[in-house]
Amino acid sequence: MLDLSVVIVNWNVRELLRRCLHSVLASGRLGGLAMEVIVVDNASSDGSVEMVRAEFPPVRLIANEENLGFTRANNQGITASRGRYVLLLNPDTEVLGDALGAMVDYIDAHPDVGALGPMLLNPDGSVQSSRRRFPTLATALLESTVFQWELSRDNRILRRYYVLDRPDDEVQEVDWVTGACILMRREAIEEVGPLDEGFFMYSEELDWCRRAKERGWKVIYLPTARVIHYGGKSSEQVVPFRHIQFQRSKVRYFRKHHGLLWAWILRLFLLAMYAYLLIVEALKWLVGHKRPLRAARVRAYWQVLRSGLK
Repeated sequence: MLDLSVVIVNWNVRELLRRCLHSVLASGRLGGLAMEVIVVDNASSDGSVEMVRAEFPPVRLIANEENLGFTRANNQGITASRGRYVLLLNPDTEVLGDALGAMVDYIDAHPDVGALGPMLLNPDGSVQSSRRRFPTLATALLESTVFQWELSRDNRILRRYYVLDRPDDEVQEVDWVTGACILMRREAIEEVGPLDEGFFMYSEELDWCRRAKERGWKVIYLPTARVIHYGGKSSEQVVPFRHIQFQRSKVRYFRKHHGLLWAWILRLFLLAMYAYLLIVEALKWLVGHKRPLRAARVRAYWQVLRSGLK
């Protein structure tokens, strides 16, 4: 069996995907890994499929004729994979040095570890938050809402959620790691099942890690392995859709793990927040302040409200 299967789901980020694939193949060679790379393309229109076929013949390519969503496409790659470990990797990442070998070596030496994430870095080299505690209703009401924008992330609740109370350079057990780069043990996948396709995108890795921990597997943050994450380059192409899917996934997670009451409270709060934001942007448009920007935001928030986050 291969040591590692790397699954990359791509949508219209050809140049970043090219850089990502070069870094993955270089890191695999450096670590001496028996490895396969699987690219699942979600109906890109930017020449991504043609680029992979022309420039990376060893890469296994699954070219979907429609956008099946991040979660379902990752499950396609997992099903097709043959490695002892499966790495889900965003195309807007760049693997540094022997990061893949370091991750495989660590999980090989710790049979109770089911999932592992590296240190993620911003393009400027600063540390990007990639480890989390499980969210509470308080964190759900703060994260990516008007409260966080007003209070910033530097408050007690979000500092605890983002594990900012522990050193970045310390190997540590955490509740979950973000899905830009997450390594899963094959046995853990077989025990907890694939990603929940009810999450089109966002929160699927949170749910996956929670299910793994409920089965007794550890989740580890490994800062000795480092990966640059450029962040949100696919989803930023469709901002209203990103808002809808992020908040819809948040509500689904709370319904699944905390019950209907918490999910109902969260959904009503989020819809009220987007209604408030729509009114604010509409008023700014009426007084003539940056009208194209305000109009775009009104359209985005109106789409979120029409979705009902259901």
